Amino acid sequence: MRIISPQLEAHFEGGLTTLATCWKITREDTTELGFTDHDQSLTIDSVDYDSLAGFTPTTVENKSNMSVDNLDIEGQVFPSKITEEDLLAGLYDYAEIEIFIVNYEDLTQGKLVVKRGRLGEVTLNSQMFQAEVRGLTQHLSQTIGDVFSPSCRAILGDSKCKVALAGFTVSGTVSEVVNNQTFKATVLTEAAGWYTGGEVEWTSGNNDGRKIEVKEFASTQAVLALPMGKSIQVGDGFDIIAGCDKTRETCQSKFSNIINFRGEPDVPGTDKLLTTAGTLDKTNRNE
Repeated sequence: MRIISPQLEAHFEGGLTTLATCWKITREDTTELGFTDHDQSLTIDSVDYDSLAGFTPTTVENKSNMSVDNLDIEGQVFPSKITEEDLLAGLYDYAEIEIFIVNYEDLTQGKLVVKRGRLGEVTLNSQMFQAEVRGLTQHLSQTIGDVFSPSCRAILGDSKCKVALAGFTVSGTVSEVVNNQTFKATVLTEAAGWYTGGEVEWTSGNNDGRKIEVKEFASTQAVLALPMGKSIQVGDGFDIIAGCDKTRETCQSKFSNIINFRGEPDVPGTDKLLTTAGTLDKTNRNE
């Protein structure tokens, strides 16, 4: 049940309405951005809602069976608001979004909140972006607690893993830029694959403060999982952490941390169970 003011309720019940839909995005760096489908900008609760960079939402679908709500929004990249570089850099990942309706002729009547959630996957195509909005019930579909798995469930360096990352972190500067996804650094002298699956955090340059996973590493060259949102330049500073492939062998030989290994590689998997069941069934038929 949604609670609205008596004045706004009376406006909805009237024969003529003056309604506008607004979207407020709050990024994890606390930056707030407002947009509206009204033909003029609005100011609500000290937030400016820009009419020049509005969104087009799909139909909001809410169900009573606790399944995840369905909503996508799309809009155009706008230089002073949402930029392609910021989207690619991940600044909008998991940003909070609130969608609501107001009477633009009388904003004192309050608002009707239609949807709250977080932004999920964002895709770009010809200066247009599309993002899925994940409702609050999305959290109910996620696994909570530990489950059996052949690979380690801990994250390198967290409270379960307990590896001291300082001993596996190297600081350096870019010595050569191959493209915006690949760079070289003479300080990276480790064997091929040492940083594969690891993480780079930029400490200076256009991408200062941003983190990204390492896809491949060999011969002083690191290939990132995705191109950086802003250009990489020679001299950019970074910290790079060794990669972990979550296997028992790597935990023992690379990190000497087998005591904190959080996987069960010796537990029979689905293939083993099906093989056993098939063998028993065949034996029973022969009897």
